[in-house]
Amino acid sequence: MKIEHKVKSLDSLPDIQACEPDFPFNLTRVGVTGVKKLVKVERENDERPVVLISNFEVFVDLPSDRKGANLSRNFEVIDEVLEEAINCPVYEIEELCGEIAKRLLSRHEYASRAEVKMKSEYIVRRQTPVTKANCQEVVDIFAEAVARAGPTGYVRKTVGAEVLGMTACPCAQEIMKEQVRQELAKVGLSVQVASDLAERLPIATHNQRGRGSISVEVHDRRCVSIDRIIKIIEESMSSRVFGLLKRPDEAVVVKRAHSNPKFVEDCVRTMAQKLVEAFSDLPDDAAVTLKQINEESIHQHNAFAERTAKMGELRAELACVKGID
Repeated sequence: MKIEHKVKSLDSLPDIQACEPDFPFNLTRVGVTGVKKLVKVERENDERPVVLISNFEVFVDLPSDRKGANLSRNFEVIDEVLEEAINCPVYEIEELCGEIAKRLLSRHEYASRAEVKMKSEYIVRRQTPVTKANCQEVVDIFAEAVARAGPTGYVRKTVGAEVLGMTACPCAQEIMKEQVRQELAKVGLSVQVASDLAERLPIATHNQRGRGSISVEVHDRRCVSIDRIIKIIEESMSSRVFGLLKRPDEAVVVKRAHSNPKFVEDCVRTMAQKLVEAFSDLPDDAAVTLKQINEESIHQHNAFAERTAKMGELRAELACVKGID
């Protein structure tokens, strides 16, 4: 006797997620984290594409009448968009996140908001300052997108980077300068000569490993260069850091840092000034976040500074400073 096995269609299987929950509360974000995917980002001028190992976080909101979200749809959307990107090149990671967020809303018909976060390690090629040795530095880059459904729906995208550098403390250095002046005076140098030497020499101070980050909201498919953001962050600290340093390189990096001492607040303010000058095409309502964390060497705590603002606010403040000058 032949036995036929009948397989139920997916439509006939129970959808437990669609059931009513025991406690009918709306949930702000439901989704998945730790989703790792390869993303190939094309570059202009026939340069080789950048392949990123990226970590995604994907969320939708959940109404009070649903027990759960259909999380498998999140994976389907990410895979679908990335597969299409093979044939249609991706140039900006924030655009990729925006497309995933829009498709999440179309797949989760019960959701009114979708959020996508992407974080990747990006390799930056460097040359050491004296010996010109080639080295590679790892920088964290990230993108986010939030899509809102409805008549007033929108997609908001941000892109940014977090970069390691070093800072030298101005306060401790000024204390050490005064001690140097006093010691030089003891050996017979005039006050003026002692002061001049103290200003010219790289005076000792304590250092911090700094973590600077910039996040910029992107409008209307305007391109915000990740490489420019990275450069701004690096140039806002006392000195860059390198994975490889020969002795002549090390001397230059140490001298450079001690000739450019910065508080954590100085780093954020320098980022703001450089961001305004580098991205003159960004609209005034583009939101930015500038952040610096300095890991102290002589304290157990870390120093922190942050500025959140619209580009128009930063432009107005910088214009006031230039007007005073």
